[in-house]
Amino acid sequence: MNTLRNKVSLIGRLGAQPELVKLESGKTLARFSVATNERYKDKEGVWKDNTQWHDVTAWGKSAELVSQLLKKGQEVALDGRLVNSEYEGKNGEKRYVTKVELKEFLLLTPADDAK
Repeated sequence: MNTLRNKVSLIGRLGAQPELVKLESGKTLARFSVATNERYKDKEGVWKDNTQWHDVTAWGKSAELVSQLLKKGQEVALDGRLVNSEYEGKNGEKRYVTKVELKEFLLLTPADDAK
């Protein structure tokens, strides 16, 4: 049950090409964003779309696979965990960000079908 404590699963489309970075420490990092969409009816019965953007990071071998296999617009299923961090903004204020740290992914659309 420990794996259920911090787990997130998403299905969405890549908003941009994954960015691959080689750090001075020798580690490899990939960053990309995924958009998820939900449709619902408002109180007047009109269908509305709600799009949420999620920042995703991948490390090591997963980062290399992401950079090789994933393209902008492709639909992907991913599993990972939420990671919260804080940083200081330009004006000195504290800013907070939540990212998905990728554990595994499944490509749902071929590269040729990316929109």
